[in-house]
Amino acid sequence: MSRNEGRFSAAEGSPTPEDEGTSAVAASAAGSQFNWALPTEFVELPSKGRFYPPGHPLHNETTVEIKYMTAKEEDILTDRALLKKGIAIDRVLANLIVDQRVKLDDLLIGDKNAILVKARTTGYGSEYETRVVCPNCVATCEHSFDLEELAHVDFEDALEKEDVELTESNTFRVTLPMSKVTLECRMLNGKDETSISKKTLRNDRKNEASTTLTTQLGLLIVSVNGDADKLTKAKFIAAMPARDSRYLRTVMEKVTPNVEMKQEFDCDECGETSVLEVPLNADFFWPK
Repeated sequence: MSRNEGRFSAAEGSPTPEDEGTSAVAASAAGSQFNWALPTEFVELPSKGRFYPPGHPLHNETTVEIKYMTAKEEDILTDRALLKKGIAIDRVLANLIVDQRVKLDDLLIGDKNAILVKARTTGYGSEYETRVVCPNCVATCEHSFDLEELAHVDFEDALEKEDVELTESNTFRVTLPMSKVTLECRMLNGKDETSISKKTLRNDRKNEASTTLTTQLGLLIVSVNGDADKLTKAKFIAAMPARDSRYLRTVMEKVTPNVEMKQEFDCDECGETSVLEVPLNADFFWPK
């Protein structure tokens, strides 16, 4: 959703009140042939603002306004120190959100993904070309995804189909098929995503076994059969049957507001049509 009519226009008339007291650089720019105003875009939130508490800037808000990417953000994306720390993209997204009350740590991951996709389309266009592997014949080939065609998860419909209860606290109550344990789960946010990423990087650097899944489950699960004790949760996760773990992750993916990062793919090698997950690799923000 774009609201940028007249954003790029020749400077006319007298300075506005906002122009008063500008710096020498800004004054010089205002006196030049063109006075550029940075365009913005309104991003539709998969959560529709329903899962933010009262007082949060996105509570019941269906959109969030972001600025278009500029050369400044490209500098951030090529900053080696930020890339090494794994925070370059988060730094870009924080720069682009117009309302500075909105913090990345508080953003639900689905809403953050929607901003990520829109930021990429404003910066480099909606065509995303990258290499993919055909799930049928395992051939590797170039494929172009249209980011404008990505839909949002219909979480309201999924809640009914999956027999998941949405609580007054905006958590989800799920009964597992094998152990018959009832779990209360919450949606993850930007802070959780950062925590999982940092722990994964630490394990990689130390050549330790991956704990990404158990870390995610520890953040996801609020209570086990109504017991919110940390030790109880840790013991259950350690003994959780793989079938229950897969079921929980599948159900939570269906009922969590998010961008549906999947599109049809026609393989040039075998001719089969399949649905592929849109890969978020280096080509996404560093296109050729």
